[in-house]
Amino acid sequence: MNYLSVENLSKSFGERKLFQNISFGIDQGQKIALVGINGAGKSTLMKIIMGIEVADAGNIAINQQIKVSYVHQNPVFTGNLTIYQTIFEGSKNETLQVIEDYHKAMLDSEMGKENGDILQRLFEKMDTLQAWDYEYQIKEVLGKLGLHDTDLAVGNLSGGQRKRVALAKAILEKPDLLLLDEPTNHLDLETIEWLEDYLSKANLAILMVTHDRYFLEKVTNQIIELDNGSIHRYLGNYGYFLEKKAERREIEATEQEKAKSLYKKELEWIRRQPKARGTKAKYRVDAFEETKEKAFQKREEREIELNVVSQRLGNKIIEIESLGKSFDEKVLVKGFSYTFKKGDKIGIVGPNGSGKTTFLNMLTGIMQPDRGKITLGQTTAIGYYRQEEDSFDEEKRLIDIVKDVAEVVSIAGGSTITFSQFLTKFGFPPKQQHTPISKLSGGERRRLQLLMVLIKSPNFLILDEPTNDLDIMTLNTLEEFLDNFPGCLIIVSHDRYFMDRLVDHLFVFEGEGIIKDFPGNYTDFREWEKQQKSLQKETPSAKEPALLSSETPLNKNKASFKEKKEFEEINQQIETLNKEKKSLVEKITSGTVDHQALLDWSNRIQEIEGVLEELEMRWLELSELDGIE
Repeated sequence: MNYLSVENLSKSFGERKLFQNISFGIDQGQKIALVGINGAGKSTLMKIIMGIEVADAGNIAINQQIKVSYVHQNPVFTGNLTIYQTIFEGSKNETLQVIEDYHKAMLDSEMGKENGDILQRLFEKMDTLQAWDYEYQIKEVLGKLGLHDTDLAVGNLSGGQRKRVALAKAILEKPDLLLLDEPTNHLDLETIEWLEDYLSKANLAILMVTHDRYFLEKVTNQIIELDNGSIHRYLGNYGYFLEKKAERREIEATEQEKAKSLYKKELEWIRRQPKARGTKAKYRVDAFEETKEKAFQKREEREIELNVVSQRLGNKIIEIESLGKSFDEKVLVKGFSYTFKKGDKIGIVGPNGSGKTTFLNMLTGIMQPDRGKITLGQTTAIGYYRQEEDSFDEEKRLIDIVKDVAEVVSIAGGSTITFSQFLTKFGFPPKQQHTPISKLSGGERRRLQLLMVLIKSPNFLILDEPTNDLDIMTLNTLEEFLDNFPGCLIIVSHDRYFMDRLVDHLFVFEGEGIIKDFPGNYTDFREWEKQQKSLQKETPSAKEPALLSSETPLNKNKASFKEKKEFEEINQQIETLNKEKKSLVEKITSGTVDHQALLDWSNRIQEIEGVLEELEMRWLELSELDGIE
């Protein structure tokens, strides 16, 4: 079944053509990634599909029998609604309404209100609609996306929290077609892995814009490339796309060389003919014009060269001694010490809110620690690329922004170039350099922000989420540059491919101020975590204390958040099943003459007793864990 058709779509902004006469479709079950360089028009195309932007020409047809959900790159919510109200605002979902009615009836019952008939009716409707499963899914999605306090007002949320709310809303709407614009931005690594797993298994069609290469590899089965205003389709994942794109480029280069050769021959023929155009073979003249266009077609490659130099780094770089930082009663860093060495390439991982950005702000002097000290070497020059987008004067031209910082730039090899040449090497061609900042795309603004950091030749680079909004070509170039960067490097990133390629070890923020130094990249760390969990399952029970080593964690029996939630859910399930059992027993003893009903009720009671036995065994296991109440 066809879900979406795009036919001969065109869009320009002034003289700049984003795409022209592009056509493609999405069918049931297809999971498609939309890729292309920054400014190619990916986000604009998504907005046109959703009716937020208007195309210059062409048509979009969405199957009226399907449900479509869209997650904006930077979602904005207005009003004073809570997270929960926002997620389900305007929902006509019958299952959701039954769940809400059932919980209200349960609450009334607990307050002593006689509503047994209403509860029984709602209970049966919950069963009919399989609402128990949907309620569990709501809790799982909200929990996995870190939306635990759903009573918070959306107007007070950060950009990352708003993205999570938008994702939760889209997933729980149960769409047939899901449109996602940079879904992994602002998410922590564990959340990305959950979302990746969920989308790869979900029975729905997807069109998404993303630069996350692991995400592309696992979730998508097709890739559409928006390149030079045209669409190129690849039936495969990211690895297949890279291979076939290289082949396409080789074929195009060969065809262009043939066109140039043919153009020279045809040009000689054109010049030998009489000047009066009417005397020449019209079909050959037309063919000549087509050949000329193909031979001299300009590609918008925007090749980026990151070959800036860094200042010399002395023996003393940065020393951290017994660092501590808290906000009220929340400890973010506790007693952390580290001496940076030449060539250190360190990744920082940990859940949102664990103190990563606070740590970087202390390292750069933006924030002062409560305890301990940070000492910088005399030659240490820090370049800090922040997660928040820099604020530029929107009316200023691109070239003026860079000119205010440096007239000339030193590059590798000891030579210098003008700021205009430097902009060109950074993927901003001369024509674009006179563009006002307000006209730049999100990815182009982030690239400008990176340029402003590197132009000062730092020897200690701190990159906080540098991959957000950058296209894959820019990322590849940035990785090459950082791989050969002679100074020290600290990276906070949700891009696992980026981290795996560049870092040698990790600072792992475990919460409650604990930071551990792990020797290896992100994939190494995740594998180590899995091994530790397997070992914990195989460790002796508390009944064999003589076999426990002195290094056994004291909190090995402490309940996790997931186990606490499971305990709460089991309590609710046991209570509900017992009520159902009681209701069925009352029906049986009421003296009905309907033998089939009696048989059905008796069978259901047996099923309930079996489920209760399993739940009660699990309840006993969980009740022994520390933190369960």
